[in-house]
Amino acid sequence: MSKAVMATECPDLHLLHRGKVRDMYEIPGHPDKLLMVATDRISAYDVVMADPIPGKGRMLTEISLFWFGLLADIVPNHLISADIDQFPAICHPYRDQLEGRSMLVKRTRVVPIECIVRGYLSGSFWSAYKKGTTVCGFALPAGMRESAPFPRPLFTPSTKAEQGLHDENISIERMRELVGADLTEKMAAASLELYRRAAEYARTKGIIIADTKFEMGLDGDTLILVDEVLTPDSSRFWPLDQYEPGRGQPSFDKQFLRDYLSSLDWNKQPPPPPVPVDILEKTRSRYQEAQERLTR
Repeated sequence: MSKAVMATECPDLHLLHRGKVRDMYEIPGHPDKLLMVATDRISAYDVVMADPIPGKGRMLTEISLFWFGLLADIVPNHLISADIDQFPAICHPYRDQLEGRSMLVKRTRVVPIECIVRGYLSGSFWSAYKKGTTVCGFALPAGMRESAPFPRPLFTPSTKAEQGLHDENISIERMRELVGADLTEKMAAASLELYRRAAEYARTKGIIIADTKFEMGLDGDTLILVDEVLTPDSSRFWPLDQYEPGRGQPSFDKQFLRDYLSSLDWNKQPPPPPVPVDILEKTRSRYQEAQERLTR
């Protein structure tokens, strides 16, 4: 197994942002481009763990590259290249940090909205549904069970919170107030079609995409798909052969980690507790299985 990359150090580039998983760099002399690097950091409950998942950034990058290729006819994306030989020369000295986990991307004006599409009643929507059948402005059928499919997928936007804070679900009406009606309709239509196509494909690989999150930006007036796409970090993937409504589902993501952390006397605030090696390995193996099923 390759050595884990907890953080990248590329001093000839300008570190623009170090997120929960990705390090984003500006490239001197190339103001219209960014370098996006997926590290092996993992977060839970909006806290970055001190222990990385070796190889996770490479897996996330391969999955995103696969989806960018499959879905490019629906909405263009920000990918320029994932081949370091095609990156600006100033990036080449950092090949050992960047290989397999980086993308050269277009710099866009990111829309400050998380584009969430939900096909199944789970997560925060299930928690809210138990208190009342109208959730974020959607009047849902009575009597739905946990993990049941919606009559049709729902576009449920949220605000993009600063790191360490929680995103907030908002109504489509509120999104229209924030970014305008025209952009809202374009983003909603694109998100729903991206989800429909991806969910249809994933089922052929034995995976249910219960929900996912897209981020979008503007390149001039053109809507562009940005960041990662349809990875276990940004989606809820369930094994089709184990699906059973009426309960939570096993998943191809960080659920092993969440379950472990939930068993601790931890207030879900920094600093994070240490994570045992077996929990890290079980989490890594689920990411790897999702990667292999989807991309092979």
